[in-house]
Amino acid sequence: MQWQQRLVALLIACCPFAEVGASPASASAFMRLAVMTDQGDTLVDAAVPAGGRWCIKWQHSVEHFTVLDCYRNVAGVMQLERSHQPDFAAGLGHIFGRGEQVSDGEGGYWINAINEPVANNRYVLRVGSPAVNHRVVWPDGEHASVSLSEHAAGQRVTIQLTDPHASSRE
Repeated sequence: MQWQQRLVALLIACCPFAEVGASPASASAFMRLAVMTDQGDTLVDAAVPAGGRWCIKWQHSVEHFTVLDCYRNVAGVMQLERSHQPDFAAGLGHIFGRGEQVSDGEGGYWINAINEPVANNRYVLRVGSPAVNHRVVWPDGEHASVSLSEHAAGQRVTIQLTDPHASSRE
């Protein structure tokens, strides 16, 4: 059974367009990272080049430490690349076969090489309170961080990677 799981992982890595329905036409173009409320308010609208990275960062609501889920634009496909957690608190932890857990050298750990495509290049997040402070950050410092909690605490938002040229091709 383990060889079948490895084969599936290899196929997903080699053929990410088939996994989430993205098209190769978007592979070379800049994509847009958008965070929108259910009411249609835009909280984030940023260009993300191929290979560009961003993270959703927040304070764990029970343990009060910082958690990071980091994403990457892989040829027009949003992928969860890695995650950082200071310990195995409620709801957190490494799942065997999903990435590689390594120490962060400070008592916590990174789960690297998750590389999971996000279905349809989007997901919904219920934004936490200001104490949780869900925010979008860019590891390369290309954009200023944006606190989602400051603008939409308690609300659902959609985080999505979009092709700004898609409507002109359809």
